[in-house]
Amino acid sequence: MAFGRKKSGGRKEPLFGLPAALADLRLSPADRIPGAEDRPKKSAKRSSNDAGGEPPRERKPASSGGKRRKSRRGFSIGRLFYWGAVLGLWAAIAVVGVVVWVGAHLPPIQSLEIPKRPPTIQIVGMDGSVLAQRGEMAGANVALKDLPPYLPKAFIAIEDRRFYSHYGIDPIGIFRAAVTNLLHRGVSQGGSTLTQQLAKNLFLTQERTMQRKLQEAELALWLERKHSKNEILELYLNRVYFGSGAYGVEAAAQRYFGKSAKNVTLAEAAMLAGLVKSPSRLAPNRNPEGAEQRAQIVLSAMADAKFITEAQAQASIGHPSYNVRPAGAGTVNYVADWIGEVLDDLVGQIDQDIVVETTIDPKLQNVAEAAIIDELAAKSVKFNVTQGALVAMTPDGAVRAMVGGRNYAESQFNRAVTAKRQPGSAFKPFVYLTAVEAGLTPETIRTDAPLDIKGWKPENYTHEYFGSVTLTQALAMSLNTVAVRLGLEVGPKNVVRTAHRLGISSKLDANPSIALGTSEVSVIELVGAYAPFANGGTAVSPHVVTKIRTDKGKLLYVRPADQLARVIEPRYVAMMNAMMMETLVSGTARKAEIPGWTAAGKTGTSQDFRDAWFIGYTANLVTGVWLGNDDNSPTKKATGGGLPVEVWTRFMRSAHQGVPVASLPNSQVGWALSNLVQASSQVSPPSPQPPTPLAPVPSAGQYRPPPTRASTQANPNARPEAAAGLDGWLVDRLFGGR
Repeated sequence: MAFGRKKSGGRKEPLFGLPAALADLRLSPADRIPGAEDRPKKSAKRSSNDAGGEPPRERKPASSGGKRRKSRRGFSIGRLFYWGAVLGLWAAIAVVGVVVWVGAHLPPIQSLEIPKRPPTIQIVGMDGSVLAQRGEMAGANVALKDLPPYLPKAFIAIEDRRFYSHYGIDPIGIFRAAVTNLLHRGVSQGGSTLTQQLAKNLFLTQERTMQRKLQEAELALWLERKHSKNEILELYLNRVYFGSGAYGVEAAAQRYFGKSAKNVTLAEAAMLAGLVKSPSRLAPNRNPEGAEQRAQIVLSAMADAKFITEAQAQASIGHPSYNVRPAGAGTVNYVADWIGEVLDDLVGQIDQDIVVETTIDPKLQNVAEAAIIDELAAKSVKFNVTQGALVAMTPDGAVRAMVGGRNYAESQFNRAVTAKRQPGSAFKPFVYLTAVEAGLTPETIRTDAPLDIKGWKPENYTHEYFGSVTLTQALAMSLNTVAVRLGLEVGPKNVVRTAHRLGISSKLDANPSIALGTSEVSVIELVGAYAPFANGGTAVSPHVVTKIRTDKGKLLYVRPADQLARVIEPRYVAMMNAMMMETLVSGTARKAEIPGWTAAGKTGTSQDFRDAWFIGYTANLVTGVWLGNDDNSPTKKATGGGLPVEVWTRFMRSAHQGVPVASLPNSQVGWALSNLVQASSQVSPPSPQPPTPLAPVPSAGQYRPPPTRASTQANPNARPEAAAGLDGWLVDRLFGGR
């Protein structure tokens, strides 16, 4: 075979260069450009490919692109399904995480309980009438079965029409609210259910945050699992806020209609249901038109839900039957606030509804309020006086009326109890009492003349002086130099002790100016310190609470009987009453007159006319009036003998109508030393006229100035003598000051 190959092949010579490169070049049929008849069939191509031959290069792109399109279409659907599942899983994990996080910020569900309704404090007057109520929940719980059927239906119709079909959260309602809000481009509709609103009212705050909404949703689900629908609805009606401090339908019905929620009409029920949307804005006492329009919307919703007929809705819309009661902004609320401050000392922490029985007389309270408000309305601009206070109590300290300001709605600051102001000359009775206890009498003579105490020069109101005067005349005319001399004579420390002994509790500075009332006191303590003059000399403790009981009648507190301690001897009480009676007869308070009654008192005006006072009393009542400004700015010469006396007289005249007349204690008893002292004295008036003798001062309660002298002055602009004689003439020269 080898020989044969060698023979047939022959010898080959090696080739170099281009011939060598072209030697093996051969063309095959595949290298030729085929004609139409020479093109192979598809089956031939496949067999050629199967045989290992390479397909034509121009065919590869077409075949590869088709496969990629098929692969991409399958890849998109698969990956979409995959990533959708991944995102859904993460969303579920996120929801679970949020629920766990929100739940971690709630109390343990197993420990959640419906919180007790805060206690109601009902304050009643001495006649049993309700004066005021305190506490967040002013109304008692009312059972659902005791309410008229249309009342709860009104709330369901306007707030949560699917209440009986959802499980605490209403997805349909949320979606509907979202669409409505989107269309209106704002929050025009809410998606919270009644259960969610109850959860918010019971356990959460009113803040608008996503966390609070999520907590609200979880608690709503818990409430639905724990309580029936009717229990939830009953809780809701007894806890929701209706404006003007009224929580629950019972409190709201009492506040706005003066009746129980059990007796409200259909129109009234619709109005109550309408208030829930915006209690402060739609409260009938503030916005009656808005409340009525909202009630009409509720009636239409009830008719649309088939809870009532169209005829019933139209009848109620056309004839509203509500009658709004005025909001509790009267001055009696100053009394209620004062009671709230002392309750903890009397009964400790309050955890149940209570009734507080007081000494307040509602009729006198109304008279006191009108006297303060009317007087300020008429003369506040003229005298630059913006505020006033009044306290009236019996001689044993029972407060019958208290006004702490002209308008409680504008200012809750109690000027009768909390504010402390300079009493001015209203403090002088403590100086004179100290003097008579030291041995002086109302007929004792002292000099009214200029005084210099280490550079301090106290002066009288008109800078005039009247020489020798009795203590009675000096107190009636409120002569400052005599009061200061007496204070120095008996000692400022003894004056302070006397004031504290009678009931002043504020700190008093024992200095010469104490005689002019420069240390600050409150209205109620000054009135209480005058009470011993009206009751014969025993100390009192001003009080307003007599009993405290639960709403079921269990007694929690009864005021114990006072241990009366004598602080003034009867003879000194008689002397002081005689001197202060003269203040109303011929002194600075001559306008203070109560027909048929013997009264006494003292006016007071502080420095620069900042405070005007009058404290006056009978055997029936001790009443004090203060007028001034909260910022302690001066008034336009408002004196104690002016506005305060007018307020006092108006109040006391009304308060004494129909009351049996009684005299002041010991006011007709003679003094043992009255015959041993000078029976008369003289005063030199500041005029070129000769001195006019003063009438003698007999026993207490009998002193009267001499008759009026006829005026002989020809000048029509000259000031005539006062009708009360010489003392009256002197008082007129003082312009009624102090």
